[in-house]
Amino acid sequence: MQIALFQPDIPQNTGTILRLCACLDVTAHIIEPAGFPVSDRHFRRAGMDYLDQVTIMRHDSWSKFEQWRNDSGHRLVLFTTKGVSSYLGYRYGPTDILLFGRESAGVPDDVVTAADARLVIPIKPGLRSLNVAMAAAMALGEALRQTSKPSREAAR
Repeated sequence: MQIALFQPDIPQNTGTILRLCACLDVTAHIIEPAGFPVSDRHFRRAGMDYLDQVTIMRHDSWSKFEQWRNDSGHRLVLFTTKGVSSYLGYRYGPTDILLFGRESAGVPDDVVTAADARLVIPIKPGLRSLNVAMAAAMALGEALRQTSKPSREAAR
């Protein structure tokens, strides 16, 4: 399981997601351009000392990410407020990449078209969306729940 962030523009959210990836041992992809420098103090503060513990792959552009993904054979699962299928009803695979768009603008149509699945986290009608870091945590939790083999310790 991996997480990809499409042109993230809020450093605190990106730092929080990278911390999540570090804690759950999940590779993170940042698809450039980001709306902030990785030296941003808000980014560093949100990621705390966990940033040294996460595998981060940076991609210069969407096209370079797509080339890497297609060469690697990973399925792309986009989380979007415009999705029609609930993230809870989807069958995740262990090599899926969970993609989250820009906080301010989501993803463009060509990214939507490239996704193998477009999922939504259902929320109360009339509200726009969840914070992207919260959505990433919910989505990753469900995907890992489905794809992780239960340990003998957890089964006791």
